[in-house]
Amino acid sequence: MMFIRYAAYRLLTMILTLIVVSILIFIIINLPPGDYLSNQIAELRATGQAEGVAKAEFLRTEYALDRPLWEQYLIWVGVAPGPQGFSGLLQGDFGWSFEFDAPVADIVGDALWLTVLVNLAAVLFVYMVALPLGVLAAARSATWVDYTTAFIGYLGLATPNFLLALMLFYYGNKYLGLPIGGLMAPEFEGEPMSLAKVQSVLVHLIVPTFVIGTSGAAAMMQRLRANMLDELSKPYVETGMAKGLAPSKLLTKYPLRMAFNPFVADIGNLLPAMVSGSVLVSVVLGLQTIGPALLTALKSQDQFLAAFVLMFVALLTLIGTMVSDLLLVLLDPRIRYGAREG
Repeated sequence: MMFIRYAAYRLLTMILTLIVVSILIFIIINLPPGDYLSNQIAELRATGQAEGVAKAEFLRTEYALDRPLWEQYLIWVGVAPGPQGFSGLLQGDFGWSFEFDAPVADIVGDALWLTVLVNLAAVLFVYMVALPLGVLAAARSATWVDYTTAFIGYLGLATPNFLLALMLFYYGNKYLGLPIGGLMAPEFEGEPMSLAKVQSVLVHLIVPTFVIGTSGAAAMMQRLRANMLDELSKPYVETGMAKGLAPSKLLTKYPLRMAFNPFVADIGNLLPAMVSGSVLVSVVLGLQTIGPALLTALKSQDQFLAAFVLMFVALLTLIGTMVSDLLLVLLDPRIRYGAREG
Protein backbone atom coordinates (compact mmCIF):
# COMPACT_ATOMS: atom_id res chain seq x y z
CA MET A 1 0.00 0.00 0.00
CA MET A 2 2.85 2.36 0.87
CA PHE A 3 4.47 1.70 -2.51
CA ILE A 4 1.21 2.39 -4.35
CA ARG A 5 0.79 5.70 -2.52
CA TYR A 6 4.35 6.63 -3.36
CA ALA A 7 3.79 5.73 -7.03
CA ALA A 8 0.62 7.87 -7.10
CA TYR A 9 2.54 10.76 -5.50
CA ARG A 10 5.30 10.47 -8.10
CA LEU A 11 2.74 10.36 -10.92
CA LEU A 12 1.11 13.55 -9.64
CA THR A 13 4.45 15.37 -9.33
CA MET A 14 5.36 14.16 -12.82
CA ILE A 15 2.20 15.71 -14.29
CA LEU A 16 2.78 19.02 -12.47
CA THR A 17 6.40 19.08 -13.62
CA LEU A 18 5.34 18.38 -17.19
CA ILE A 19 3.00 21.40 -17.08
CA VAL A 20 5.81 23.66 -15.85
CA VAL A 21 8.20 22.25 -18.46
CA SER A 22 5.67 22.84 -21.24
CA ILE A 23 5.41 26.52 -20.21
CA LEU A 24 9.20 26.90 -20.20
CA ILE A 25 9.55 25.18 -23.58
CA PHE A 26 6.94 27.42 -25.16
CA ILE A 27 8.53 30.58 -23.72
CA ILE A 28 12.08 29.61 -24.73
CA ILE A 29 11.06 28.69 -28.27
CA ASN A 30 9.43 32.09 -28.66
CA LEU A 31 12.33 34.06 -27.15
CA PRO A 32 14.08 34.75 -30.50
CA PRO A 33 12.50 37.74 -32.28
CA GLY A 34 9.93 36.88 -34.96
CA ASP A 35 8.76 33.43 -36.02
CA TYR A 36 8.81 31.25 -39.15
CA LEU A 37 5.85 33.02 -40.76
CA SER A 38 7.03 36.54 -39.88
CA ASN A 39 10.38 35.83 -41.49
CA GLN A 40 8.68 34.34 -44.53
CA ILE A 41 6.32 37.32 -44.87
CA ALA A 42 9.29 39.71 -44.75
CA GLU A 43 11.06 37.74 -47.50
CA LEU A 44 7.95 37.54 -49.67
CA ARG A 45 7.29 41.28 -49.34
CA ALA A 46 10.88 42.01 -50.29
CA THR A 47 10.43 39.97 -53.48
CA GLY A 48 6.94 41.35 -54.18
CA GLN A 49 5.06 38.02 -53.95
CA ALA A 50 1.64 39.26 -52.80
CA GLU A 51 -0.10 35.84 -52.98
CA GLY A 52 2.51 34.24 -50.72
CA VAL A 53 2.17 37.10 -48.24
CA ALA A 54 -1.61 36.62 -48.09
CA LYS A 55 -1.21 32.87 -47.48
CA ALA A 56 1.37 33.38 -44.70
CA GLU A 57 -0.83 36.01 -43.00
CA PHE A 58 -3.78 33.62 -43.22
CA LEU A 59 -1.70 30.92 -41.49
CA ARG A 60 -0.69 33.37 -38.75
CA THR A 61 -4.36 33.98 -37.99
CA GLU A 62 -5.32 30.32 -38.44
CA TYR A 63 -2.76 29.19 -35.85
CA ALA A 64 -3.29 32.15 -33.50
CA LEU A 65 0.26 33.45 -33.91
CA ASP A 66 -1.12 37.01 -33.92
CA ARG A 67 -2.37 36.65 -30.33
CA PRO A 68 -0.51 37.26 -27.02
CA LEU A 69 2.00 34.59 -26.01
CA TRP A 70 0.00 33.34 -23.01
CA GLU A 71 -3.04 32.85 -25.21
CA GLN A 72 -0.97 31.02 -27.85
CA TYR A 73 0.26 28.64 -25.12
CA LEU A 74 -3.25 27.85 -23.84
CA ILE A 75 -4.47 27.21 -27.40
CA TRP A 76 -1.40 25.03 -28.14
CA VAL A 77 -2.05 22.90 -25.06
CA GLY A 78 -5.77 22.72 -25.85
CA VAL A 79 -7.29 24.34 -22.75
CA ALA A 80 -8.47 27.48 -24.58
CA PRO A 81 -10.42 27.74 -27.85
CA GLY A 82 -8.48 28.80 -30.93
CA PRO A 83 -9.72 29.65 -34.42
CA GLN A 84 -10.68 25.96 -34.78
CA GLY A 85 -12.13 25.55 -31.29
CA PHE A 86 -10.47 23.38 -28.66
CA SER A 87 -7.72 21.72 -30.68
CA GLY A 88 -4.32 21.27 -29.04
CA LEU A 89 -2.01 18.69 -27.47
CA LEU A 90 -4.73 17.40 -25.15
CA GLN A 91 -6.99 16.75 -28.14
CA GLY A 92 -4.19 15.05 -30.13
CA ASP A 93 -3.54 18.02 -32.43
CA PHE A 94 0.22 18.62 -32.38
CA GLY A 95 0.06 21.67 -34.66
CA TRP A 96 1.36 22.44 -38.15
CA SER A 97 4.92 22.29 -39.42
CA PHE A 98 5.44 25.38 -41.55
CA GLU A 99 8.87 24.16 -42.71
CA PHE A 100 7.56 20.83 -44.05
CA ASP A 101 4.06 22.20 -44.86
CA ALA A 102 2.38 19.25 -43.15
CA PRO A 103 0.81 18.37 -39.77
CA VAL A 104 3.39 17.73 -37.04
CA ALA A 105 1.76 14.35 -36.40
CA ASP A 106 2.57 13.29 -39.97
CA ILE A 107 6.18 14.50 -39.69
CA VAL A 108 6.95 12.69 -36.45
CA GLY A 109 4.57 9.73 -36.85
CA ASP A 110 6.99 6.95 -37.78
CA ALA A 111 9.98 8.84 -36.38
CA LEU A 112 8.60 8.63 -32.83
CA TRP A 113 8.48 4.86 -32.54
CA LEU A 114 11.77 4.50 -34.41
CA THR A 115 13.38 6.95 -31.95
CA VAL A 116 12.04 5.01 -28.99
CA LEU A 117 13.16 1.73 -30.57
CA VAL A 118 16.71 2.93 -31.30
CA ASN A 119 17.22 4.41 -27.85
CA LEU A 120 15.68 1.47 -25.98
CA ALA A 121 18.06 -0.81 -27.89
CA ALA A 122 20.94 1.50 -26.92
CA VAL A 123 19.86 1.47 -23.24
CA LEU A 124 19.73 -2.35 -23.24
CA PHE A 125 23.19 -2.39 -24.82
CA VAL A 126 24.48 -0.02 -22.12
CA TYR A 127 23.26 -2.21 -19.28
CA MET A 128 24.27 -5.50 -20.90
CA VAL A 129 27.82 -4.22 -21.39
CA ALA A 130 28.31 -1.97 -18.35
CA LEU A 131 26.92 -4.33 -15.70
CA PRO A 132 29.17 -7.39 -16.20
CA LEU A 133 32.28 -5.40 -17.11
CA GLY A 134 31.88 -2.97 -14.18
CA VAL A 135 31.42 -5.79 -11.66
CA LEU A 136 34.26 -7.80 -13.18
CA ALA A 137 36.62 -4.81 -13.09
CA ALA A 138 35.84 -4.17 -9.40
CA ALA A 139 36.11 -7.83 -8.39
CA ARG A 140 39.46 -8.16 -10.22
CA SER A 141 40.82 -4.69 -9.43
CA ALA A 142 44.48 -3.94 -10.19
CA THR A 143 44.72 -6.96 -12.54
CA TRP A 144 44.89 -7.22 -16.31
CA VAL A 145 41.09 -7.61 -16.34
CA ASP A 146 40.68 -4.26 -14.60
CA TYR A 147 43.21 -2.53 -16.86
CA THR A 148 41.61 -3.98 -20.01
CA THR A 149 38.07 -2.88 -19.08
CA ALA A 150 39.41 0.56 -18.09
CA PHE A 151 41.09 0.86 -21.51
CA ILE A 152 37.83 -0.12 -23.23
CA GLY A 153 35.97 2.44 -21.12
CA TYR A 154 38.37 5.28 -21.88
CA LEU A 155 38.29 4.36 -25.58
CA GLY A 156 34.49 4.49 -25.57
CA LEU A 157 34.45 7.87 -23.82
CA ALA A 158 37.16 9.44 -25.98
CA THR A 159 35.86 8.37 -29.40
CA PRO A 160 33.34 10.86 -30.88
CA ASN A 161 30.09 9.16 -31.82
CA PHE A 162 30.00 10.54 -35.37
CA LEU A 163 33.56 9.28 -36.01
CA LEU A 164 32.68 5.85 -34.65
CA ALA A 165 29.58 5.86 -36.85
CA LEU A 166 31.61 6.59 -39.98
CA MET A 167 34.15 3.87 -39.14
CA LEU A 168 31.46 1.26 -38.48
CA PHE A 169 29.66 2.32 -41.62
CA TYR A 170 32.70 1.59 -43.74
CA TYR A 171 34.15 -1.50 -42.05
CA GLY A 172 30.77 -2.98 -41.09
CA ASN A 173 29.60 -2.86 -44.67
CA LYS A 174 32.93 -3.97 -46.14
CA TYR A 175 33.60 -6.99 -43.90
CA LEU A 176 30.20 -7.91 -42.41
CA GLY A 177 27.83 -6.71 -45.12
CA LEU A 178 25.88 -4.50 -42.73
CA PRO A 179 23.45 -2.08 -44.42
CA ILE A 180 24.43 1.56 -44.79
CA GLY A 181 22.06 4.30 -43.63
CA GLY A 182 18.46 4.34 -42.43
CA LEU A 183 16.61 2.05 -40.06
CA MET A 184 15.06 -0.21 -42.70
CA ALA A 185 15.43 -1.09 -46.35
CA PRO A 186 13.86 1.54 -48.65
CA GLU A 187 11.23 -0.89 -49.94
CA PHE A 188 9.73 -1.22 -46.42
CA GLU A 189 9.33 2.53 -45.75
CA GLY A 190 5.64 3.37 -45.40
CA GLU A 191 4.68 -0.29 -45.64
CA PRO A 192 2.68 -2.12 -42.92
CA MET A 193 4.58 -4.17 -40.35
CA SER A 194 5.66 -7.62 -41.47
CA LEU A 195 8.25 -10.24 -40.49
CA ALA A 196 10.55 -9.12 -43.31
CA LYS A 197 10.26 -5.48 -42.18
CA VAL A 198 11.07 -6.44 -38.56
CA GLN A 199 14.14 -8.37 -39.75
CA SER A 200 15.26 -5.39 -41.83
CA VAL A 201 14.87 -3.03 -38.83
CA LEU A 202 16.82 -5.38 -36.53
CA VAL A 203 19.73 -5.62 -38.97
CA HIS A 204 19.79 -1.85 -39.48
CA LEU A 205 19.75 -1.33 -35.67
CA ILE A 206 23.16 -2.97 -35.11
CA VAL A 207 25.37 -0.02 -36.01
CA PRO A 208 23.22 2.78 -34.42
CA THR A 209 22.83 0.79 -31.18
CA PHE A 210 26.58 0.28 -30.89
CA VAL A 211 27.40 3.90 -31.77
CA ILE A 212 24.83 5.54 -29.49
CA GLY A 213 25.35 3.13 -26.58
CA THR A 214 29.15 3.00 -26.48
CA SER A 215 29.83 6.23 -24.58
CA GLY A 216 26.95 5.59 -22.16
CA ALA A 217 28.17 2.06 -21.46
CA ALA A 218 31.73 3.29 -20.85
CA ALA A 219 30.61 5.99 -18.40
CA MET A 220 28.27 3.65 -16.52
CA MET A 221 30.88 0.90 -16.33
CA GLN A 222 33.37 3.29 -14.71
CA ARG A 223 30.74 4.51 -12.24
CA LEU A 224 29.68 0.98 -11.25
CA ARG A 225 33.31 -0.06 -10.80
CA ALA A 226 33.96 2.92 -8.49
CA ASN A 227 30.81 2.22 -6.44
CA MET A 228 31.68 -1.45 -6.13
CA LEU A 229 35.23 -0.72 -4.98
CA ASP A 230 33.87 1.69 -2.38
CA GLU A 231 31.49 -0.97 -1.04
CA LEU A 232 34.12 -3.73 -1.09
CA SER A 233 36.34 -1.69 1.24
CA LYS A 234 33.69 -1.43 3.96
CA PRO A 235 33.88 -3.42 7.23
CA TYR A 236 30.76 -5.52 6.61
CA VAL A 237 32.47 -7.13 3.63
CA GLU A 238 35.47 -8.11 5.76
CA THR A 239 33.07 -9.45 8.40
CA GLY A 240 31.29 -11.54 5.82
CA MET A 241 34.58 -12.93 4.53
CA ALA A 242 35.71 -13.71 8.10
CA LYS A 243 32.48 -15.67 8.64
CA GLY A 244 33.25 -17.78 5.60
CA LEU A 245 30.70 -16.48 3.09
CA ALA A 246 31.48 -17.56 -0.47
CA PRO A 247 33.04 -14.64 -2.42
CA SER A 248 30.45 -14.80 -5.20
CA LYS A 249 27.53 -14.84 -2.74
CA LEU A 250 29.06 -12.06 -0.67
CA LEU A 251 29.66 -9.95 -3.77
CA THR A 252 26.18 -10.27 -5.26
CA LYS A 253 24.14 -10.14 -2.06
CA TYR A 254 25.47 -6.94 -0.46
CA PRO A 255 28.09 -4.79 -2.29
CA LEU A 256 26.48 -5.19 -5.70
CA ARG A 257 23.06 -4.32 -4.33
CA MET A 258 24.37 -1.20 -2.61
CA ALA A 259 26.38 -0.16 -5.68
CA PHE A 260 23.24 -0.39 -7.77
CA ASN A 261 21.63 2.72 -6.22
CA PRO A 262 23.42 5.35 -8.33
CA PHE A 263 23.32 2.89 -11.23
CA VAL A 264 19.52 2.75 -11.11
CA ALA A 265 19.24 6.50 -10.44
CA ASP A 266 20.85 7.13 -13.84
CA ILE A 267 17.92 5.57 -15.70
CA GLY A 268 16.08 8.88 -15.59
CA ASN A 269 18.85 10.72 -17.41
CA LEU A 270 20.05 7.95 -19.70
CA LEU A 271 17.14 7.80 -22.16
CA PRO A 272 16.68 11.55 -22.81
CA ALA A 273 20.47 12.00 -22.94
CA MET A 274 20.62 9.40 -25.68
CA VAL A 275 17.73 10.97 -27.58
CA SER A 276 19.34 14.42 -27.55
CA GLY A 277 22.86 13.03 -28.00
CA SER A 278 21.85 10.93 -30.97
CA VAL A 279 20.84 13.93 -33.11
CA LEU A 280 24.27 14.20 -34.78
CA VAL A 281 24.50 10.41 -35.13
CA SER A 282 21.05 10.35 -36.75
CA VAL A 283 22.13 12.98 -39.25
CA VAL A 284 25.39 11.13 -40.03
CA LEU A 285 23.72 7.71 -40.31
CA GLY A 286 20.60 9.01 -42.05
CA LEU A 287 18.29 7.58 -39.37
CA GLN A 288 14.57 8.35 -39.59
CA THR A 289 14.36 9.51 -35.96
CA ILE A 290 13.09 12.82 -34.57
CA GLY A 291 16.65 14.15 -34.20
CA PRO A 292 17.04 15.58 -37.74
CA ALA A 293 13.48 17.00 -37.59
CA LEU A 294 14.30 18.78 -34.29
CA LEU A 295 17.50 20.23 -35.77
CA THR A 296 15.62 21.55 -38.82
CA ALA A 297 12.79 22.94 -36.69
CA LEU A 298 15.14 24.83 -34.36
CA LYS A 299 17.09 26.34 -37.25
CA SER A 300 13.97 27.52 -39.09
CA GLN A 301 11.95 28.57 -35.97
CA ASP A 302 9.29 26.00 -36.85
CA GLN A 303 7.80 26.40 -33.38
CA PHE A 304 5.07 23.75 -33.25
CA LEU A 305 7.38 20.99 -34.51
CA ALA A 306 10.24 22.02 -32.20
CA ALA A 307 7.92 22.38 -29.20
CA PHE A 308 6.40 18.93 -29.71
CA VAL A 309 9.78 17.19 -30.05
CA LEU A 310 11.10 18.95 -26.93
CA MET A 311 7.93 17.99 -25.04
CA PHE A 312 8.47 14.38 -26.13
CA VAL A 313 12.05 14.43 -24.79
CA ALA A 314 10.83 16.04 -21.55
CA LEU A 315 8.18 13.33 -21.19
CA LEU A 316 10.84 10.64 -21.64
CA THR A 317 12.96 12.34 -18.96
CA LEU A 318 10.10 12.45 -16.46
CA ILE A 319 9.03 8.86 -17.15
CA GLY A 320 12.64 7.70 -16.78
CA THR A 321 13.03 9.61 -13.51
CA MET A 322 9.81 8.16 -12.15
CA VAL A 323 10.87 4.61 -13.08
CA SER A 324 14.28 5.09 -11.45
CA ASP A 325 12.68 6.49 -8.26
CA LEU A 326 10.30 3.54 -8.01
CA LEU A 327 13.12 1.06 -8.60
CA LEU A 328 15.25 2.77 -5.96
CA VAL A 329 12.45 2.45 -3.41
CA LEU A 330 12.13 -1.25 -4.20
CA LEU A 331 15.90 -1.71 -4.13
CA ASP A 332 16.65 0.15 -0.92
CA PRO A 333 13.77 0.61 1.60
CA ARG A 334 15.83 3.17 3.52
CA ILE A 335 15.06 5.68 0.75
CA ARG A 336 11.34 5.19 1.32
CA TYR A 337 11.70 5.58 5.09
CA GLY A 338 13.83 8.69 4.61
CA ALA A 339 11.12 10.25 2.45
CA ARG A 340 8.49 9.58 5.13
CA GLU A 341 10.59 11.17 7.86
CA GLY A 342 11.15 14.24 5.65
